[in-house]
Amino acid sequence: MVSTYFSYSYITRNLKQSLTRVEQQQDVAREAAYYKAHIGKVKSVDDFMKDYRLYHYATKAYGLEDMAYAKAFMKKVLESDLSDANSFVNKLVDKRYREFAAAFSFNGSATPVAQSENQTDEMIGLYTATRKSQVDALAGDSNYYSAEIGNISSADQLLNNDRLRNYVYSAYGIDQSKWSRDTISQVLRSDPSDPNSYVNTTFASQLSGLNADLAQARSDVTAANSRIADYTAQLSQPGANVAQLNVQILVEKHHLESYASSISSLSEQIGTIGGFVDLAGAFEFSSDGSLPSGVSAQTAANVTITKQKFDDSKSAVYSAASPLNEAFAIRQFRTAILKINSVQAFVSTPGVYEFALGAVGLEPANVSPATVKAVLESDINDPKSYVYTLKDNRYLELARAFNFDAKGNLTTPLVAQDSAEVLQIAKDYVIGAVKSASTATPQQQAAVRAQATKDASEYQQAIAGIDSVSDLLANRPMVDFILLAKGLDPRKVSTEFLKKIFSSDLNDPKSFANTESDPRFAEIVASFNFDSKGNVARLPMMGPQKRDQFRETQANYVEQSLEQQQGDANPGVRLALYFQRKAGDITSAYDILADKALSEVFRTTFDLPDSMAAMPIDQQAKFVDRFMKIKDLSDPAKVTKLLSRFSAMYDIRNSQSTGQGQSPLLNLFQGSSSGISDSTYLAIAKLRTR
Repeated sequence: MVSTYFSYSYITRNLKQSLTRVEQQQDVAREAAYYKAHIGKVKSVDDFMKDYRLYHYATKAYGLEDMAYAKAFMKKVLESDLSDANSFVNKLVDKRYREFAAAFSFNGSATPVAQSENQTDEMIGLYTATRKSQVDALAGDSNYYSAEIGNISSADQLLNNDRLRNYVYSAYGIDQSKWSRDTISQVLRSDPSDPNSYVNTTFASQLSGLNADLAQARSDVTAANSRIADYTAQLSQPGANVAQLNVQILVEKHHLESYASSISSLSEQIGTIGGFVDLAGAFEFSSDGSLPSGVSAQTAANVTITKQKFDDSKSAVYSAASPLNEAFAIRQFRTAILKINSVQAFVSTPGVYEFALGAVGLEPANVSPATVKAVLESDINDPKSYVYTLKDNRYLELARAFNFDAKGNLTTPLVAQDSAEVLQIAKDYVIGAVKSASTATPQQQAAVRAQATKDASEYQQAIAGIDSVSDLLANRPMVDFILLAKGLDPRKVSTEFLKKIFSSDLNDPKSFANTESDPRFAEIVASFNFDSKGNVARLPMMGPQKRDQFRETQANYVEQSLEQQQGDANPGVRLALYFQRKAGDITSAYDILADKALSEVFRTTFDLPDSMAAMPIDQQAKFVDRFMKIKDLSDPAKVTKLLSRFSAMYDIRNSQSTGQGQSPLLNLFQGSSSGISDSTYLAIAKLRTR
């Protein structure tokens, strides 16, 4: 039989080729093709478990083939909530069950919601920032007005300055969509104390008639209300003509609507004229639009009045930004957003609709609900969709903040990474950091864990803001975090290399990512929801599996097949390959001791007797820490060196056992234990320590 050392060394030097050969074997390729063709049709756990080939393919991929018969048990595993520490699978000691459950998303990758918690928090932050920026902008406008009004020398110069003109129009209630520039220019040149001035002859002269009409309209309202009250009282009188009275009531109500409309129109006209008169009186321009020598456009008193009128005109902005009103709006939004289940519900809920539009800087009164509905139903990944035709980033920002499909129904949040992936990356990062500090003092280990946990929390928050591959690669600290979580050295991975990795087609076995010797890079790409253009997208699932889950299952199946085939020829090679595959997940001595195969590798490598397994677990852990540095298991080179020693020691240990009927490997994976006594081991251990 070829030595374990030679076989293992040959396979690890040519691991990718070895895996490719196994992958191309007829039976392996046939099962992989069946899995790929049928997993997308699975709708439930029961569907999955009823298909023998699918189910057994997956259980083998995760090293649970011997548990495939226990369907009731495995169903509970698959239906467990991985985020719940008390769920069935999280209470199992063997990590393989959790890995198996994590390979499927039978409950969906995410729950359809109008907004995720991150989206809601971002919108609230945007609302607060927008309100503040609006107030800051008003203050800036006032400061600009104060600084520049003294430099104005004519009415035309004032009107030619967009910022000053808009400030004056707002202060005096002038709607520039209704009034021409020439009209306003003539008002500015008017002297309100001159009965023959333009503002008086054209506008102020109308006030008497308008006020009379307004008084009449208000009188008509009073009379109509009186008649309605009278007719209503008659309805209850004996012999009343109810039909006729109801008709008369309806007629009077119609009159009321007409009178109310007149009152609104007349009040607006009177207010506009009053604004014109005030505007004329606020400036010192002569009838030709110039200023008398040595005279400013406004007196100091009128500058103050104009600025006060401007602030009054923006009272809604100041009010919305007040701490009390802002806090109320936020509470109202947080409560109401949870009840939104469609675009129609969104536009019909003022507390949500007005808040959201205000957050992106849109004025609800100036936007059609139909436009907003079309925006929210747009596909932001399609540059031809409606939202892009508006050429306004505020609408795009609004569309990104909510999760509605083309029919206005709820869909899942559009994120760079699903929550399960984010949690796994964060978890792997913390594990790696803790492992690197395995030889440090308890205080140092606690500090490392605390910092790693903080870094992981920051990653979970920051990833929500990633919208494309470009965004991700531009954030090198985030990229380094991901690489470290995967056990890769960021110093050896360039951004240019990662660009090639992320631009690869994972469905093409010849793509750059798939031909890279280290499969972890393809795993990183698969964990993100980027489309072929590098933008965040809702990638289709394959039944109960996402892209990365499917890829991991197929890769695991090939690895398990390789290990089993090598184990048939030489159990030691299977042990070495198994240890190599699991090394990155080992965070403490207890992880090794909890796995019989890993324990066997450890004992064989350091020539320790099997009776060690009968010792108290804490004593065993001390031996592991004495002979092995857990942090070294994150270094592939050191793992290879360790397993080279194991393979040599395995050959020495088993040189006498060739031809035995029972494979020692079978015992390791089926739970047998050594029969050597503690006293024998202790005697040997004492000799080794001398």
